[in-house]
Amino acid sequence: MTHPHPSTALPEDGFDSPLSVADGLRRQQTMAMVRAALDDRRAMLAYQPVVQARMTNRPAFYEAFIRILDEKGRVIPARDFMGDVETSELGRRIDCLALELGLIALAREPSIRLAVNMSARSIGYPTWLSTLERGLRADPSIAERLILEITESSAMVMPDLVTVFMADMQARGICFALDDFGAGYTAFRYLKDFYFDIIKIDGQFIRGIHADPDNQVLAQALIAIARQFDMFTVAESVETAEDARYLIDIGMDCLQGYYYGIPSTEAPWRQSKLAKLG
Repeated sequence: MTHPHPSTALPEDGFDSPLSVADGLRRQQTMAMVRAALDDRRAMLAYQPVVQARMTNRPAFYEAFIRILDEKGRVIPARDFMGDVETSELGRRIDCLALELGLIALAREPSIRLAVNMSARSIGYPTWLSTLERGLRADPSIAERLILEITESSAMVMPDLVTVFMADMQARGICFALDDFGAGYTAFRYLKDFYFDIIKIDGQFIRGIHADPDNQVLAQALIAIARQFDMFTVAESVETAEDARYLIDIGMDCLQGYYYGIPSTEAPWRQSKLAKLG
C-alpha cells in the first residue's frame, strides 16, 4: 500500500487551514468590537439624498445609514460585519440604535423626511418596537416623515408578519420602502399584499444602464410593476450623468447615488441652510 506524500495529502476531517483560522479570528474580533461599540452607543448616522427625478436639486428624502465606531472613533466597515449579524441579536441592536438616532434627527429637523434601514426580523424584537412607539408618542408628527426601509431578502422570510405590521404603521402615517428590489427572489404575488409605498431598484440593474440593453429592459419592467401596484420608484447607485438622464427619461420617480451625493455624517439640510444664510 502506498501512502500519499505529506505535501499532497488531503486534510483530515475537521482540519482548518491557517487562512480559515485567521479569517475566523478576525470575524470574532470584529464582532467583539461591534458589541462593545453598541454597549457604549458609539454610532452615528450618515445621510444620503434621494432626489426627485424632475427636480434633481430637491431631495425627496434622505436615507440614513448607521456607522458603528471603534474605540478611536473610526468607522468599522459595515461589510465586515453586516452579513454576520443579520440574523443575530446584534443585528436587532443595530436596528434599534439606527431607529433611535433617526427619530432624534426627525424631531430636531421638522423639514425633512428620513428613511431608516431595518430588517423584518426586528418587527418581533420588543426593544425595537418600544423605541418606535416612544418616538411616535413624543412627537406624533414624526410618523408622516418616517420611512422604514426593509430589505427584500428579510421581507420574504416572514411576509405575514411584515404585512400586518405595515398595515398597522401605515394607518399611523409611516411609509415603507422595499430595499434592493430585484436583487433577491421576490415572490411577485406578495406585492399585492405588501403594499410598499416605495420600491428601490437594486444598483446592479442601474449602474451603466444607459449603455446596457438588458438592464434597460429589466428596469422598465420593474417600473411597470411598481406602477401597477401604485408604488413610487427609486433607482439606487446612480453614478453618472448618462445613467441619470436615461432613468429620468424612462419615468423613474427618484434617483439616489454618488452622482447626487455621498452619505455624509454632516447633515445635508444644515449645510444647505448655511449656504442660504451665506
